[in-house]
Amino acid sequence: MSLMSNLSTSMISSSSSAFLAPTSFNSSRSQSVSVPVKSIKICKCVATPQEQQQTAYKTKVSRNSNIAKLQAGYLFPEVARRRAAHLLKYPNAQVISLGIGDTTEPIPDVITSAMAKRSQALSTLEGYSGYGAEQGEKALRVALASTFYSNLGIEEDDIFVSDGAKCDISRLQVVFGSNVTMAVQDPSYPAYVDSSVIMGQTGQFQKDVEKYANIEYMRCTPENGFFPNLSTVAKTDIIFFCSPNNPTGAAATREQLTRLVQFAKDNGSIIVYDSAYAIYMSDDNPRSIFEIPGAKEVAIETASFSKYAGFTGVRLGWTIVPKQLLFSDGFPVAKDFNRIVCTCFNGASNIAQAGGLACLSPEGLEAMQEVIGFYKENTKIIVETFNSLGFKVYGGKNAPYVWVHFPGRNSWDVFSEILEKTHIVTTPGSGFGPGGEGFIRVSAFGHRENVLEACRRFKQLYN
Repeated sequence: MSLMSNLSTSMISSSSSAFLAPTSFNSSRSQSVSVPVKSIKICKCVATPQEQQQTAYKTKVSRNSNIAKLQAGYLFPEVARRRAAHLLKYPNAQVISLGIGDTTEPIPDVITSAMAKRSQALSTLEGYSGYGAEQGEKALRVALASTFYSNLGIEEDDIFVSDGAKCDISRLQVVFGSNVTMAVQDPSYPAYVDSSVIMGQTGQFQKDVEKYANIEYMRCTPENGFFPNLSTVAKTDIIFFCSPNNPTGAAATREQLTRLVQFAKDNGSIIVYDSAYAIYMSDDNPRSIFEIPGAKEVAIETASFSKYAGFTGVRLGWTIVPKQLLFSDGFPVAKDFNRIVCTCFNGASNIAQAGGLACLSPEGLEAMQEVIGFYKENTKIIVETFNSLGFKVYGGKNAPYVWVHFPGRNSWDVFSEILEKTHIVTTPGSGFGPGGEGFIRVSAFGHRENVLEACRRFKQLYN
């Protein structure tokens, strides 16, 4: 065999070694080349110059400058990324996730049976259905109105069924456009701020204060009962408000929401009221902004089955845009929202809507309350644990979140300390805004044995 033949054989063997058994590779190398170093050099010369010369092709389309304003990644994917990195470091660790607020308990059978039945019906001529109304099936909208908004003046055609409240928040932002100003609770669910940045409603991120320019951050602290001092809040077009609040777990009282509605009327603002956790309310506080007189003229409400029925993966929510809510020119906000929905969305899954309708049956409501009671018991266990360790603890009574204070500590440092020393994932408070610095959020969504084990580890770490 010639030298060139030997070298060719060597190169083929080397470049194919990922697919060939090691014995084949070793045999080929030893037979083809008498000096191994020379063989390796020749193999390297085949591919390396091509890789160095490759230049990525670029289009001439400019990146959206508003998206470029966003800082790092969205909070919860970043938490998941750090969890994954931790598992690479400690592959045998039993990691317990009390961070991302994802439900863990099975959906009640009365609900999944209805979805299964609807799914099976799609295999028949009589039961098949294609596109549905973008606003949602009439039966579900009627059931939502009668179940949650009875005697509040909300009608079924005020309700838009969707694939979740988070999606509707972004659709509402498209309705409002880029030429509006917005206010947000601080701390609050990050989707409000990030969607405002993407829409171009804000200025650049100001690192010295950890805020975006042109957003009114309504500070909510233990000192003010987690309700902003409205006398110091600047006038804005849009006010995002969540009660019970994510992440603090605080629920606004009737008197506080009455002041908020009056504040919006005085300033000509629109409130976007996120009621995703209303069903967890234990206190006698409003579960809907529309319990407040005059709210239909200034408010939109978003809600979801995600934390009600474990639909975080099924995806089903709704938004209420009352007919009485008008833009400054007198045009109904609901008509513009309907236009965006019809343009950007083909309607929620008919199978998911069957599940939603089952949730609102007497049996479904009872089953949902049982699961919610389970999570509330988890919350109680977590609150009692941190109280016993001497921490200041907030929330937990009206929401499935516990807001724990670590005075003087950096939230991400506390997150890292807990993850490193206990293998427990929490959520750093600063991820919800500058007002969350020095806090962590602990989620009550978890199997009971995991919650108990996590609390044992917390006690071991901080006792």
